[in-house]
Amino acid sequence: MPVNVQIERVTRIDAPGIGIKIKQARERDPRSVEELARSANMTRANWYRIEREENDVLPEITLRKIEEVLGVDFGVQFDD
Repeated sequence: MPVNVQIERVTRIDAPGIGIKIKQARERDPRSVEELARSANMTRANWYRIEREENDVLPEITLRKIEEVLGVDFGVQFDD
């Protein structure tokens, strides 16, 4: 019986300054970090790690959730 084989493609792009952009947008928002993080399904500590760019990789799905919660578009686009 054939097995369904999945092909995965991971594409990474540089996003210089994304952490500070997130922080600046957060600071303009009247909600607390705890409330924003909860709305994005993450911890406050993880939100701060993202702002400080301590993680080597920020998954696109996480970035899009942050954009949704903050109501902004950081302009991060992939070529495909």
